[in-house]
Amino acid sequence: MPEQTQKGSDRQKELYASGMRGELPIVPADHEKLKKLAKDRSTPEAYDYIAGGAGREDTMRQNRLGFGQWSIMPRMLNDVSKANTKIRLFGQQLPSPILLAPIGALELMHKRADLAVAEAAKNTGVPMIFSNQASVSMESCARIMEGSPRWFQLYWSKSDELVESLVKRAEASGCAAIVVTLDTTMLGWRPRDLDHAYLPFLHGKGIAQYTSDPVFLRLVNEDEDKKTEKGSGITPTAIQSAFRLARRFPGGFMSNLSSGKPIKAVRKFIDIYSRPSLTWENLSFLRELTQLPILLKGILHPEDAAKALDYGVNGLIVSNHGGRQIDSAVSSMQALPGIIKTIDAKIPVILDSGVRSGADVFKAIALGAKAVCIGRPYAYGLGVAGRAGVQAVIENYMADFELTMRLSGCNSVREINRKHLRKAIQL
Repeated sequence: MPEQTQKGSDRQKELYASGMRGELPIVPADHEKLKKLAKDRSTPEAYDYIAGGAGREDTMRQNRLGFGQWSIMPRMLNDVSKANTKIRLFGQQLPSPILLAPIGALELMHKRADLAVAEAAKNTGVPMIFSNQASVSMESCARIMEGSPRWFQLYWSKSDELVESLVKRAEASGCAAIVVTLDTTMLGWRPRDLDHAYLPFLHGKGIAQYTSDPVFLRLVNEDEDKKTEKGSGITPTAIQSAFRLARRFPGGFMSNLSSGKPIKAVRKFIDIYSRPSLTWENLSFLRELTQLPILLKGILHPEDAAKALDYGVNGLIVSNHGGRQIDSAVSSMQALPGIIKTIDAKIPVILDSGVRSGADVFKAIALGAKAVCIGRPYAYGLGVAGRAGVQAVIENYMADFELTMRLSGCNSVREINRKHLRKAIQL
């Protein structure tokens, strides 16, 4: 991890100095411009999978309105010349209260996918939460990151044996926490993807944690061959998909093509990846598997937060999955105060969904969050400029947050509190 994080003013100077040399930033600082540029450089299917949400996408809009309901109340004449943004979380010192949320199928945005994100995380010291639906195995990313902090996101499979294998691999890969995503026991209704008739996993994208897992591969081998479903037919597109799968799957192209194993792996993934029957009682199984901190991602209701305490969970991520699962769900910022009140500082609470600026980070911290996750912005940076694009987005967010904190009169993250916020005037 870098010894010292880049100060916000230094980041500004760097960008302005590049302008003197006739160079523009590799990614726009403005989120909407970044999003548009990523769209221009992506296929429609890839962009809509990353950018889209559930239903009419009201939850995505609510996430932004949730931040807009608060205004920052700055304080003057405080010496902030030596301010810093470091925090401690689960025994690790982090350069800022910013983490990289898990995002699946990142190869949609760039061919190096998770590897590029891992490099950017290492270079900035920001923790990366490895996605369970990654395009690259956790072991490959861990080798790149060396000692830089990382966590692992767990989608609870129908196979407890697979769950155990993934958790043990995460431990061996140096992950410092397990993040159990609760809100995706089935896919939400996502019109953008449905209109494209496109799901990346069916094309073998975003399933690298599975195809690199010995338990999953054994389960694939144990499955009997399935007959072609009625009406599926052999079409040119189906043949092209089979060839792409054969190239992507571990092993030789010809052997994969002749055995049909890649297609069987995709079918097995679809059959096994989520578990709608998951309940609170299942958490005891996970607790027995690992001594790593366990966080629950997707908590929005205070009563669920209280239950999490009862079940010995180590942390919560207040999230509505970036608006991708339930249309018209409560925004994360709207839910945060109730969660904070219920938790009463017993365990760390992290906010996810809708963070688009340093001011958003500041507001979440002021309401009681220990840290925040950013997601789509770094995926857009990946699509625009690969590793360099991800790193630039991270550095911009860190600089923006630091400047907001100092201009508000705070020397450190722990000085930020509810007194720095006021209810915004609604126009």
